[in-house]
Amino acid sequence: MSARPARALAVAVLAVLLGALLPATAAQAAGRAVQGGRLDWGIKSSFQSYVTGPVAKGGFKLNNGAATVGGSLFRFHSATGSYDPGSGEFNASFSGGVTFQGHQKPDGSHELDMTVSRPTVRISGGSGTLYADVSSKAKDTGAVTSEEQVPFATLGLGGVNTKGGGTPIALSGIPATLTAQGAKAFAGYYQAGAALDPVSLSADVKDPAAGDGAQQPPQPPSAPAQEPRTQGGFADAAVDWGVRRTFREYVTGSIGQGEWTLTDGAQDGGARFRFPQGKGTYDGQKGTLDAAFAGTVHFTGAHLDLTFGKVSVTIENGKGVLSADVTTGGQTKDAVALVAFDAKGLKTEGKLATLTEAPATLTEGGAQAFNSMYRTGTEMDPVSLAIALDADARLPALPDLGSTASPAPASPAAPPSAAPVPASPVPAAARAKDSSDTGLYLALAVAVLVLAGGAAFLVMRARRTKAAGAAAAPGAPAATDAP
Repeated sequence: MSARPARALAVAVLAVLLGALLPATAAQAAGRAVQGGRLDWGIKSSFQSYVTGPVAKGGFKLNNGAATVGGSLFRFHSATGSYDPGSGEFNASFSGGVTFQGHQKPDGSHELDMTVSRPTVRISGGSGTLYADVSSKAKDTGAVTSEEQVPFATLGLGGVNTKGGGTPIALSGIPATLTAQGAKAFAGYYQAGAALDPVSLSADVKDPAAGDGAQQPPQPPSAPAQEPRTQGGFADAAVDWGVRRTFREYVTGSIGQGEWTLTDGAQDGGARFRFPQGKGTYDGQKGTLDAAFAGTVHFTGAHLDLTFGKVSVTIENGKGVLSADVTTGGQTKDAVALVAFDAKGLKTEGKLATLTEAPATLTEGGAQAFNSMYRTGTEMDPVSLAIALDADARLPALPDLGSTASPAPASPAAPPSAAPVPASPVPAAARAKDSSDTGLYLALAVAVLVLAGGAAFLVMRARRTKAAGAAAAPGAPAATDAP
């Protein structure tokens, strides 16, 4: 066979194969939705130390489901956005916020008052920026400003290639530098160019082939429509309670050196535990509740072995009590009243009754459960309740930490990158004879056929196989060494 017909045959085969493969390739390169994940960032640890130190004598508050993790990190959650594996463009916004307050005045206000929330990471063309909503009180004048999505920090992405990544997209220890706009929003405490804490994130990417139903929570069983109930039984309920933030930090810190384990349906929302599958009675007119919930949380560590299970909640006359079976030292006490909380905010709207972040204090029985680590009356984490009065009512979702949520930032790893494409360049000097060319073209055609078959197999396999999400490890590492 002459070189020209062989060349024509090879070109024809390549055209047919490329035409067959392009739809699959285009589908793989199509923009994908980011849904679920977390961002761990300390903002600036030296600023944290100043706020909580002997000069400012202040502290911080977590907002909208943010949590603490590691030595001085805040965990923001529920990533939403988009990702294009072809260009590497990544855009993800995270929920939650943290408020710093210090230098308290006699009237109870603070000279230092700053909130950073809703961080958003945008990566395009090899450069990255972290945006955030910032509300702050100017250091010198005291003027309060609030801005949405300030370009707060420049991210150092040298050597990071975000093209061709799968799910999740994970970045660890990315350097962050304060921008001019960020310095202004930071109330003048730092100048542009100041080094901020590095940023780590993990975000789940939704496969277009999976459709809109991918990674969605399971749907409740269908039931005949009925009028919302105002008293008696209810369809479902959940209670959210984080025990106490500093206790969680103590458990997994350098002193406790422990962890917690969730079983029997309990769920980890980062800053709170959810005890689901509530059963009991609720009277919306009287504002009374008597409900039992599933789920167990087991804290272990140095000199620590404490389990809360069979959680129950009672509400009457605007006052609530959260109880649980308490196991410590191998001994179990049933239905110990752990915390009392303000339930006057319990309200019914349509088919859902809710109580959001009700202040809670430790009871005498709770103090005994903690082996007197805390005194009776100590402020504990707030209690939130949701009661589905109808089978088709939906309970509020927990913060979505993504499929790779873990108690500590992941160790540095190679950034996502596209797999190398095999190539076989042929030097011009090697093309000595038409017969060599013929063999080369035919060999290339055969190679493409083999590669095409493999690619088709991989595409079909990818469509038929669902990747198993990594199991969420329990716990959040300590930010302090004392509870």
